[in-house]
Amino acid sequence: MTPDKKDPAEKGPADSGNGSPESDYSRPTVRGKGMRTGYTTGACAAAATKAAVTALLTGKPVDKVTIHLPIGQDADFTLHRCEWIEGVPGGFTSVSGKVLCSVIKDGGDDPDATHGAEICTTISLGPPTEEGVTIKGGGGVGTVTFPGTGIPVGEPAVTRVPRRMIIESALEAAKTHGLESGEGIIVEISVPTGEEVALKTTNARLGVIGGISILGSTGVVQPYSTAAWRASVNLAIDVAATNNINHMVLATGLQSESFTKNHLDLPDMAYVGVGIFSGAALKRCVSRGIKRATHVGMIGKFSKMAEGYFVTHVAGNKVDTTFLAGLAGQFGASKKLQKEMAATTSGRHFGEIALANDQLSLFTLMSQMVCDESHKLLGDDAEKLIVDAMCFDFDGTLLGYASTSLEGVPLVSSSGASPRG
Repeated sequence: MTPDKKDPAEKGPADSGNGSPESDYSRPTVRGKGMRTGYTTGACAAAATKAAVTALLTGKPVDKVTIHLPIGQDADFTLHRCEWIEGVPGGFTSVSGKVLCSVIKDGGDDPDATHGAEICTTISLGPPTEEGVTIKGGGGVGTVTFPGTGIPVGEPAVTRVPRRMIIESALEAAKTHGLESGEGIIVEISVPTGEEVALKTTNARLGVIGGISILGSTGVVQPYSTAAWRASVNLAIDVAATNNINHMVLATGLQSESFTKNHLDLPDMAYVGVGIFSGAALKRCVSRGIKRATHVGMIGKFSKMAEGYFVTHVAGNKVDTTFLAGLAGQFGASKKLQKEMAATTSGRHFGEIALANDQLSLFTLMSQMVCDESHKLLGDDAEKLIVDAMCFDFDGTLLGYASTSLEGVPLVSSSGASPRG
């Protein structure tokens, strides 16, 4: 996947409104010397497929295989398993033989939930098809149950690029080793630990049930790449919109998402972990016709958004405690207290001092500023989206909230914070 360029309206560390260039946060944000790239589940499945087709047609076990990646490079894979499920080695030209090959997924220096998983393909021959290859989902590979993912409902969760890689790898091996005309290739992908691994992902929220998805647009996992993260945010919003969800919750983290569920009555599909991509998520909501978006987060991220910074990675811009102290000053905080607040080194420390000195009103103001800056970011599209903001403490207390709607935030309960909007 080619990294998306940031919109100039999304301020980064080098853009303070003076027109200077900004960092491209869709590129790897941290990448030290010697950091290893890894391979996607899609690349692993393609490699296992090529090996299994080769073994089936030659009757010889395969221990290594080379595939061509979408980024134009070749990659070598070592097989974890190569075994005959049906029949015996010797070269098959009928549907009676089955070979299973597998690759252990290596995420490099950016391991995710699927790092270390065994990606298996079982190959057999069957009736010819238009593509020449039929892809099926086995154990541990999820099934799509909701529209909006780009994969037909009922099909295994193998996305477009991995599907193409698998087909091309199978056909390449078939051509090399003389598959007889009139026979097609059946590829069944499985992941023995897939159901367990899927519990650590957002698959169920997207309607992918029973296992993981086979993913990857380049074949390569870049260390600390945020391009895939942003793409996952877009996909979550796309799925919600396709399933008639009109109110999205844009959570900067898992804790704030969990806290929000005590205050809003929304289905699980309405929640998306946007992380550092709050601004991109807002724009995606507008483009997909979502009517309302609620930012939820804690002091640090909210302080950045209140200043108009919608890419909120810690590497991009620090919490401006002087700015926050100034907000407290608007509600009567003494010069001494403001100085103490400005000297703090984190949003959490600032919040502790603010709460100890009964400065709750500043969190409501900050929430309103988040709403206002969101509409500024959207520009001419601002009226298409109601924006709310809910700021939480680390123990789940709702410190302040606001909305661009005159009716305010549609809370089912509150913790005493007063609304603005």
